Amino acid sequence: MAEGLKRSTVYFEPELHDALRLKALQSQQSLSALVNLAVRQALMEDQEDLAAFQDRVAEPTMTYEALLNKLKAHGKI
Repeated sequence: MAEGLKRSTVYFEPELHDALRLKALQSQQSLSALVNLAVRQALMEDQEDLAAFQDRVAEPTMTYEALLNKLKAHGKI
């Protein structure tokens, strides 16, 4: 095993495992490399979402009820 890597057991649904195996073969990558890439991408998306929330923290908020009232007042609903 490569130095610095951690070993873990992951259970996949059979169909997902089959698809992952085929993708690994087609792309000439290991299952581990594909799973690491997918997890890395998911974590990056989370980081981007958190940054977007932080950027919008100062924006005014509106309750759902107020939004419905505004839509009704403007003839949208």
